[in-house]
Amino acid sequence: MTEKKGSRIAKIAEPFVCGGTAATFASIVIHPMDLAKVRMQLYGQLNPGKPVPNFPTLLSSMIKNDGIASIYKGVDAAIGRQLVYGTARIGLHRAISDKMMEMNDGKPISFIMKTLSGMASGSIAVCIGTPFDIALVRLQSDSMAPEAERKNYNNVFDALKRTTSEEGVGALYKGLAPNILRGMAMNVGMLACYDQAKEVVAKILNDPMEKGPALSTQIGASCVAGFTAALFSIPFDLIKSRLMAMKKDPVTGKLPYSGVTDCAIKIFKNEGVKGFFQWILGILRKVCSSCNDYTSVNRIYYAGL
Repeated sequence: MTEKKGSRIAKIAEPFVCGGTAATFASIVIHPMDLAKVRMQLYGQLNPGKPVPNFPTLLSSMIKNDGIASIYKGVDAAIGRQLVYGTARIGLHRAISDKMMEMNDGKPISFIMKTLSGMASGSIAVCIGTPFDIALVRLQSDSMAPEAERKNYNNVFDALKRTTSEEGVGALYKGLAPNILRGMAMNVGMLACYDQAKEVVAKILNDPMEKGPALSTQIGASCVAGFTAALFSIPFDLIKSRLMAMKKDPVTGKLPYSGVTDCAIKIFKNEGVKGFFQWILGILRKVCSSCNDYTSVNRIYYAGL
């Protein structure tokens, strides 16, 4: 009886442990790209009218001025975020999808059902993980501010503590609305599209998937999922970063944006449609992240963790 109960608990925990492990590993690997992405998103706000520097220019400048360690600024917050958000995002989607398949007599569920699972798991995970997202964005963007306005956070816990004490608990949930939309869009683009692409790629490659998808199937499906995740989520990701990083003007005491709609309108007016899409870096980052997530998840998952 005890053995069966332990087996059930392990089965329930399995997708969360696998998902959290893979998401954390992927986050560490792609952190320099994520750092560059956030800086590119905020550059237009901090330097109106100036062209946004590209990915290699940003990172090479940081390394030249502040050393190689600077491109891993905020990695502790990224790890904390994935341990909470990534674990919930991937684990909940897998648990919900598996339950839907069980209710469907073990047959593959429709893309609509996969989409609903992705949206539900994404929104729940964002509500849990947003404080770490706030800390991550602020750690990554702090050195972009004028020297007199920098917070010089020591680590993720210092960022969380000082944000709460200086701006109130509500500040930990700035940008929650676009973050929920981003989480839903990304989960549909990455997780639901991955599940669907996996079935299509497996048929093309004649992969029976009897012991899980082959590595070639995983990589093919991950590339598709990385592209769709970027396509769906980048505009919301930009708005989220702007709202999370915003500070009151030292002269007027006003925030640059009053909310999601105001932020979107001002970005469009000042930077145009292209301001919402940093395509090359965003898609590259998502493809890398997706490949890391799913090859790691599947290797751990089918090893019987």
